[in-house]
Amino acid sequence: MGELAAEKHVQYILSVEKRKDDLISVAMEHLRMNGAYWGLTTLDLLGKLETVDVDEVVSWVMECQHESGGYGGNIGHDPHILYTLSAVQILALFDKLNVLDVEKVTNYIAQLQNQDGSFSGDIWGEVDTRFSYIALCCLSILHRLDKINVEKAVSYIVSCKNLDGGFGSTPGGESHAGQIFCCVGALAITGSLHHIDKDLLGWWLCERQVKSGGLNGRPEKLPDDTENGGISDRPDDAVDVYHTYFGVAGV
Repeated sequence: MGELAAEKHVQYILSVEKRKDDLISVAMEHLRMNGAYWGLTTLDLLGKLETVDVDEVVSWVMECQHESGGYGGNIGHDPHILYTLSAVQILALFDKLNVLDVEKVTNYIAQLQNQDGSFSGDIWGEVDTRFSYIALCCLSILHRLDKINVEKAVSYIVSCKNLDGGFGSTPGGESHAGQIFCCVGALAITGSLHHIDKDLLGWWLCERQVKSGGLNGRPEKLPDDTENGGISDRPDDAVDVYHTYFGVAGV
């Protein structure tokens, strides 16, 4: 079994942050908040978080906050529940949650809950069980689950459960490993894991492993599987911060 090239992964993460003008960086500018969370958490997992300037990161995160209380993916970008969670997670990583106006942030998340218990990602109204997980995770970190209707949130997630034991993005949506992670995580946060058919779901997840040893997200999909550091979704694909984070976390 090969060793994890930790130092190369550290150098890759740091190089991504410095590379702000190339095509890939510009294309990903709108979700830099997510990239920062994945990269910083990877550095933390590798015991190298001290290689970044904490004050510089925290200052940038706070510049991404809107009057609504939510955070954008970068300075000047619209707020979204996804970037708001990453911002809170970054501050929690550095033990800097004290810089937050918790009431403002939690009010932003609470007003995104819909009548059926689901959550929209932003003011434009897209609904997805990932947003339910994000809302519950963020409010849990801030100890403010009381700001929303948790019972309705759980009911909506349960309504997205399928006959194969998995969960979709909305009621009737195809089961997908990413959605399952979010739904199981949300139910765990709310103490509602009894709604899951563990045997059925466990079997569905076991079947995601393919002959190469990799895992796919849904039936018939290719598996997600180092010279310059970084990890890709499968052999020979380009590396990125997202898969580097999940790869290191998995190891």
